Amino acid sequence: MPGLNRVQLIGYLGKDPETRMTPSGKKVCSFSVAVSRRWRSAAGAQEATDWFNVEAWGRLGEICQQYLGKGRLVFVEGRLQTDRVGDEGEARYFTKMVASQMQMLDRKAEEPELSEETDD
Repeated sequence: MPGLNRVQLIGYLGKDPETRMTPSGKKVCSFSVAVSRRWRSAAGAQEATDWFNVEAWGRLGEICQQYLGKGRLVFVEGRLQTDRVGDEGEARYFTKMVASQMQMLDRKAEEPELSEETDD
């Protein structure tokens, strides 16, 4: 039976996206998404925020770099990937989301129009 590795997130960007080039010359854009969740318990209303590291490659990464910014509400879909960093004795594992789709869910704040007043 085939496996399924699919993740969908709706949340707010924690900081502006950062783009870098890999040694092989590919562009990758990285950003974090905060997803809040709320529930009721015996102690009353509870709230927690989960943070997800997201990578977008190629053209999608360029679009994310151009249009996303801190505080923007986005829908991101992709897959989870775990990377291993370090030596055998001190290996660390980091899980991130590799995006395949992104959609902005809020409107960018419009800049106020500046007008010159003239004396007649």
